[in-house]
Amino acid sequence: MTALDHRTADATASLHPVLADRWSTRAYEDVPVDAAAIAALLEAARWAPSAMNAQPWRFLVGQRDANGPDATWQAIYDTLAEGNRIWADRAPVLILAVAQTTNEDGSARPVAAYELGLAVSQLTTQAHSDGLHVHQMGGFDATAARRALGIPAAFTPYVVIAVGRRGSDAHLPEFLRDREAAPRERRPLSDLAFAGTWGRPLDLR
Repeated sequence: MTALDHRTADATASLHPVLADRWSTRAYEDVPVDAAAIAALLEAARWAPSAMNAQPWRFLVGQRDANGPDATWQAIYDTLAEGNRIWADRAPVLILAVAQTTNEDGSARPVAAYELGLAVSQLTTQAHSDGLHVHQMGGFDATAARRALGIPAAFTPYVVIAVGRRGSDAHLPEFLRDREAAPRERRPLSDLAFAGTWGRPLDLR
């Protein structure tokens, strides 16, 4: 495989291959994802941990096939920032991830976004286990999405998720092709994990 097809994380500990090999492509194969595969992703999200089993996550799922995009896919795509539209037009599935941030009594749900993140993480892991690629996008107009898709006031749109199989990057502009090939990087653990006090790196020796 080339570096474009396989970009294993340079991790300091042994990771599960699905986690080590996960990365967010912008080069999608313009081929539909079948219903069974989409169901598996949503089922993975459904079984995420949830405080009091409230399950505040919701997903609006749009699809493209040989006949073009359905109304949900088009509505989600139309909310994307221009920087995402230039590559997401080939993604066969666009999912808008939403969380219930207000309870029925009007009180706030402070951990709803965290729980949605857990669900999306499980969806993402399942996708990569099944040979699909996921790219999450914060660059979209949440207000427009709420209006176009009839999202109730108690729910907040957080992220758009592109799903599909990785394809050729030939259709991407040069600066995005460069990103597809760039090394994967993360902060060192010493910047992320502390003990004793804030900023003191956890000693894992």
